[in-house]
Amino acid sequence: MSDHDTMQAGEERHEFGAEVGRLLDLVVHALYSEREIFLRELVANAADASDRRRFEALTDSARALPDGAAIRIVPDKPGRLLSISDDGVGMSRDELARNLGTIARSGTRAFGQDITSSLADAKPEDRPTLIGQFGVGFYAAFMVADRVEVTSRRIGDSEAWRWSSEGQGSYTLAPAARDVAGTDIVLHVKSDADEFLEPYRLEAIVRKWADHITWPITIERDGKQVAANEGTALWRKSRSDITEEQYTEFYQHLGHMFDSPWATLHWHAEGTIEFNALLFVPGMRPFEPVESTRESRVRLHVRRMFITDEAAVLPPWLRFVQGVVDTEDLPLNVSREMLQSTPVLARIRKAVTNRVISELRAKAKEPEAYASFWDNFGSVLKEGIWEDQDHRNEVAGLSRFRSSAETGWVSLADYVARMKPEQEAIYFLVGDSLEALGSSPQLEGFRARGIEVLLLSDQVDAFWPERLDRFEDKPLRSVTQGLADLSKIPFETEPQADAADVTALLPALKTALGAQIAEARATDRLVSSAVVLAASQSGPDLQMQRLMRRSGQKMPSSAPILEINPHHALIRALAGRLERGESIDEAARTLLDLARIQDGESPGEPAAFANRVSDALVAALSLPIQDI
Repeated sequence: MSDHDTMQAGEERHEFGAEVGRLLDLVVHALYSEREIFLRELVANAADASDRRRFEALTDSARALPDGAAIRIVPDKPGRLLSISDDGVGMSRDELARNLGTIARSGTRAFGQDITSSLADAKPEDRPTLIGQFGVGFYAAFMVADRVEVTSRRIGDSEAWRWSSEGQGSYTLAPAARDVAGTDIVLHVKSDADEFLEPYRLEAIVRKWADHITWPITIERDGKQVAANEGTALWRKSRSDITEEQYTEFYQHLGHMFDSPWATLHWHAEGTIEFNALLFVPGMRPFEPVESTRESRVRLHVRRMFITDEAAVLPPWLRFVQGVVDTEDLPLNVSREMLQSTPVLARIRKAVTNRVISELRAKAKEPEAYASFWDNFGSVLKEGIWEDQDHRNEVAGLSRFRSSAETGWVSLADYVARMKPEQEAIYFLVGDSLEALGSSPQLEGFRARGIEVLLLSDQVDAFWPERLDRFEDKPLRSVTQGLADLSKIPFETEPQADAADVTALLPALKTALGAQIAEARATDRLVSSAVVLAASQSGPDLQMQRLMRRSGQKMPSSAPILEINPHHALIRALAGRLERGESIDEAARTLLDLARIQDGESPGEPAAFANRVSDALVAALSLPIQDI
């Protein structure tokens, strides 16, 4: 039994959880190929803690930082220890357990699966990029340490606590001593990690990854604390004085990313308000989905001092943008409550939002580059069509879609330019996947007439068309709703079979199906299918109705319209059966269930549907060959 296995007075042992030991092994041995990343992650955490304390001190002077507050790195080569200390807000016992005792807020099982699947596809040289996806920075310490101890005292608390773990599936918590608030992280360095006990090596890492942190970072060398970072507010510099490498390094530090930004926006605004802004559009999607939170995390600074990243500088539909906005026009002691009502911040928000939109509009002129952005963040940007009345039309113009006529991304302006002379509306079809949409019978009549249909498969696509309503004076219309003008456009390929007389069949179908359908009607928007479902022109389309039902939301009952293809052999056969005085009730129910299945729904009564199909197959297979 090792010394660490002996429980001390007041010490508590906790299990990470059944899967965390395996995840730590993945993080330490497989996820990272650049071990130096651990220092960037620990320094970034220390800077965040210092920022939070400085913000709290604005409204409570008792929480003020001590003179000479800094992030201190102390290597102890003889003792094989590396310490990283800060004077920040600190952590209580419960915060230590919550922040360091849990990995991956989305759940350890899903986290492990995501890491494993990403590693399977990643080359060794590409693995550093994965840190930005998985957000497991603190645990990177175990790459270079076989034991990690964190001693912390929360500002305002009288006691300190120590968290300790060897990364083997458990950790301990015990009372500790620390004279002032802040945190000390002590790494017991592994035998193969000597380089991280050398001051010059540590200085090189800090210059590479943390040079733009505005807190002083010092490294002890020869008994003296030596400054290790420049600490310059990059956003305050002139753009001509900054290299692309410096922009990329700051972006990587800011978002804990390893890719390069897709777009960099750096400007100084003057006039009624004055501020500096440095924003980045990421070049890749982060691991934590941008859909999981709807708040913008752009950092707000006042005269270089970090205030908050919860000021909603950008609207939710631009939450993928990262960066810093620094202004002279707010007081340093501004509270979060004051931020929500101050007109200064409202003007900053408007100016920053407009600037990002202008940048996206300029980038959209380069289709290939814009496509990569749209693949990453298009589903988020489209939320602006739904929720932002002021920018709805601009976001619609920036949006891109798949279509039934093109292989790449299509803009609404592209679509309108290709509309047929007789065509009155922009048609779209919403569904769960592009594959299902592409083979939907809803498209048959449009393809036969050479009419393009936009194929929409993101969840927000069920909502925004209703708010946009029209683009360049052309109404948007779901193909599952009323199609008053489709008959005005001639077929490019005429139906091969004659149409049956369905005058008597339509009311018979309605009678057989009762309240399950609103009505039965003939349609000329089908070619190879016998039947399709449609929604009322005045109500929500079919996909919207499905989404509302799946989410458990109540909505007025809206039975679908059953549309039949008079040219189809099955419809002609049913019309013939009705003429002979035979019942079509069973066939009508099967027809409705077929339409539901084509539309991605389940039959109304699956067991009854299966029995009807079985009976029909038996009857067909029992006929003499010459009668089939």
